[in-house]
Amino acid sequence: MKIDPQFFAHRKQYVMQSGYAAISIFIITFLLYNNPVVIASIGSTAFIVFSMPNSITAQPRRIIGGHLVGFFVGSCFAVFPFMHVTFFTALWYSLSVGITLFIMVVMDFEHPPAAGTALGMTLVGYTSSSAVAIIISVLILAFISYVAKPFLRDLI
Repeated sequence: MKIDPQFFAHRKQYVMQSGYAAISIFIITFLLYNNPVVIASIGSTAFIVFSMPNSITAQPRRIIGGHLVGFFVGSCFAVFPFMHVTFFTALWYSLSVGITLFIMVVMDFEHPPAAGTALGMTLVGYTSSSAVAIIISVLILAFISYVAKPFLRDLI
């Protein structure tokens, strides 16, 4: 195991951006506590926003579009019957991720953490609190991505 050679030259940026990510997640979880869908996928989005701000997956339209696709597909798959049968459960989970991936790529909304949103929604099903949590958290992180991008550097 070795330390990233860029770390020593840019250690202040590494610490600040990690702190910004922690503060963002704190605010989101404080406002939207006790929501497993937020916990499942928003942390990954924060990682992308704060460690790879110049990545195409950190673009606000991809963050918003990807998570909304994942939310919609996962919510649809959660209503299928026979979820207590292991084969069907595994099939629904895998199909929700696969179809989310397909729609994101076709619509040019590629955002990998949104697959976690699809899986999370398939697990818990649609609730208005999940809808509010996803929309608010995604909008917060997309806004941060848009506003903070000029001040952030790629850490990877």
